[in-house]
Amino acid sequence: MKRKLHWALLIPAVILLGSPALSAAQEKAPPNVPQAAAPASPAAKAPVPTPDPKHLLGQMCEFLKQQQQFSVKAEVATDRVYHGGKKLQFGQEVTASFKRPDKLRIDGEGDLDSKLLLFDGKTLTLYDKYKDHYADIAVAGDIDAALDKAYKDHGLRVGLAELGSPKLGDHLGKDLVHALYVGLHKVRGVPCHHLAFDRKDIHSQVWVEAGDKPLLRKFVITQKNLPGSPQWTAYLSDWNFSPAFADNLFTFVPPAGAQKIKFMPVKSSDTPEPKPVKPKKKGGKS
Repeated sequence: MKRKLHWALLIPAVILLGSPALSAAQEKAPPNVPQAAAPASPAAKAPVPTPDPKHLLGQMCEFLKQQQQFSVKAEVATDRVYHGGKKLQFGQEVTASFKRPDKLRIDGEGDLDSKLLLFDGKTLTLYDKYKDHYADIAVAGDIDAALDKAYKDHGLRVGLAELGSPKLGDHLGKDLVHALYVGLHKVRGVPCHHLAFDRKDIHSQVWVEAGDKPLLRKFVITQKNLPGSPQWTAYLSDWNFSPAFADNLFTFVPPAGAQKIKFMPVKSSDTPEPKPVKPKKKGGKS
């Protein structure tokens, strides 16, 4: 029997959300009342322009694109919506490592699953640690080519993997609609540009570190059209742009006894989407 490995939630294409115009109300003087002359001002202060969220997002993507290798850690929270509209949140700790042009490793340890994704430049492998089985795909090309083939052929999407894609900016800028600069807010003590983006099916919020290193610090995705509007949230930390990667870090060696299975193919017209699941009952009705 063929079984399908699936690790949902790749960083999706971000759609930009339109920013509202800012206005200042002026107080009108009563009619027929002489007005005192305004005191002379040395220099009128020009209004501070609102930062462009699309530009800030582009700076973040371009900065990562220039890094030849890096690693980052993330605390991820994922909503699961059950029948009846009940929503539960589950956690996962992720470590992502990238070495351009064709090496990536994503380690995920969570409440519901524990998986490892590896690409060594020739083969993309996904290993399920809990079930002790794995599947692989032969791929020629860079990180982007591997992720593209995995999604188109097998519906595989992996959280944070696209941070290493050379086309990250294109993916995040696809089908742009509106954008909003929310303000300068802190994420765990780090001042960040808080941005909001939108498209028909997804609402996203992005926090980009303010300063000379525009790092992604927090990311929230809301699936607007799914029941319960589930969210995926990631806090990113421990960015390292000079990691000392071991020679075998991106090479998969099957653990003793691990079973090899096959990825199930999907039709080109299919768009894999998460479905509501029914929680298991233990000794009574929930």
